[in-house]
Amino acid sequence: MPSEDPASGAAKRASQPNQRTGRQIEIRDLRRDEIPEAVGVIARGMRDNPLHVAAYGDDPRRRLRCHHHLMLALLDTATTLEPICALRDGVILGVAGIAPPRTCQPTRRQRLSVLPRVAALGPTTARSVLSWTGTWSSRDLPQPHVHLGPVAVDSRLQGQGIGSTLLHEHIRRLDHAGQIGYLETDKPTNVDFYQRFGYRVTATAAVIGVPNWFMTRMPA
Repeated sequence: MPSEDPASGAAKRASQPNQRTGRQIEIRDLRRDEIPEAVGVIARGMRDNPLHVAAYGDDPRRRLRCHHHLMLALLDTATTLEPICALRDGVILGVAGIAPPRTCQPTRRQRLSVLPRVAALGPTTARSVLSWTGTWSSRDLPQPHVHLGPVAVDSRLQGQGIGSTLLHEHIRRLDHAGQIGYLETDKPTNVDFYQRFGYRVTATAAVIGVPNWFMTRMPA
């Protein structure tokens, strides 16, 4: 994950008007010191996803706490992750996790580091999370690819085109590098969303009882 100050020009950045509001949004690499703020955005934005309801339970407050805990563990340990974020007036509005080729599978050391944090969620939730992530891992593309996820926009800001702004920058980078894109999603509306950016469904499966779609994008 980039640690440079974007103001120095060391981290990639772009600025573009939001397609729906016309207000300027900055897209740039997430800094390590911004991880806590980004985790809050992800937890709030994904609180009601079907997988999270299945894994964490019906209580939305518990889902928020559990996913915050899990995402903090992920971003703390996945040092090869290269997330980008959408900001306005210095406030993070949305986040997209991006794993470069051959880095999306955790190392043994990363697994050992994350396991105690998963166990802290409680035995039932921990089993669900490990089954969920294990199924995703087993279906990972064999060829080198850029793995997208998690992608989230803060709950109070969804529907304003912020996710589209993030994805435009992501696919611009994919095409510039000539790389294959890959992702998983548990929401039918997300399938339509990602298809607009060139992703295609290549497989489907039930993950802890929830339908999931696995999508691939070839470089333009």
